[in-house]
Amino acid sequence: MVVGFEDVFAAAERLEGVAHRTPVLRSRLIDEQLGIEVVFKAENFQRMGAFKFRGAFNAVSKLSEEQRRAGVVTYSSGNHAQAISLAAQLLGVPATIVMPHDAPASKVSATSGYGGKIVRYDRYSEDREEIGHALAREEGLTLIPPYDHPDVIAGQGTAAKELFEDVGELDALFVPLGGGGLLSGTAVATRASSPGCLLNGVEPEAGDDGLRSLRCGEIVHIDTPRTIADGAQTQHLGTHTFEIIRRDVDDIRTASDAQLVEAMRLFATYLKIVVEPTGCLGFAAARAAAPDFQGKRIGVIISGGNVDLERYASLLGS
Repeated sequence: MVVGFEDVFAAAERLEGVAHRTPVLRSRLIDEQLGIEVVFKAENFQRMGAFKFRGAFNAVSKLSEEQRRAGVVTYSSGNHAQAISLAAQLLGVPATIVMPHDAPASKVSATSGYGGKIVRYDRYSEDREEIGHALAREEGLTLIPPYDHPDVIAGQGTAAKELFEDVGELDALFVPLGGGGLLSGTAVATRASSPGCLLNGVEPEAGDDGLRSLRCGEIVHIDTPRTIADGAQTQHLGTHTFEIIRRDVDDIRTASDAQLVEAMRLFATYLKIVVEPTGCLGFAAARAAAPDFQGKRIGVIISGGNVDLERYASLLGS
């Protein structure tokens, strides 16, 4: 299935009155320091603290009554886990969530709090996709993966749709990249709303499979990257997401863990907000690229704010 802007538009209608229309934030001091005009789409203020709610609710809401009764299953390190659990709770659907043993405690607690039944695994020695597919087969559940699903992609694209509606066209947009759900959905919305915008995906320096995939023209698989950006510790792009990224994304950049920590610090200092490491990917890359965009209008999607406070304090104190 090809995801088009009409799918993003339809997803926005399903999310109306359910998802938050998150704010666009600005900082005069950040603009002055970087020499660019930066607008931040703050998805850390979305329900359950991340953009993932958009795609999860859109996908679960499209299930048949039979599928809803049987329930859904997914695998996630945290944000998609919470999103599916919350969406399923709102729609009265049982949810099983496959989560790694080292997932942040706050994300595990929130997932359970939303009613998700958690199945744990070791992200470095076990395959979460195999576990998810096995549960779907054995228990008759509908699998809704974190990113490689047309309805998830369309839902994620609604964040960029709102951004362009609020601020108009942009010269460039920087978007966090893990499996590609947010980036591919954003690409669909960007090409319809701001065709001339230079679209950049940003992934952890330790996990540059997206960059390598774009360069060689096929999906590259890597070992689970070791990075503080736990929401982007994916091993490969999805079939659906890669096709859209290859078609509509201009470039993929990377950010080091040190750059992510500095971005977290700047968000806290100037915007007075808590952003998780993965949510800082776009801003970290935009800061590094600022010399090439002097005087331009730049968009950054902040993907989420779900981070354990102890870990947050430790990272900022390092």
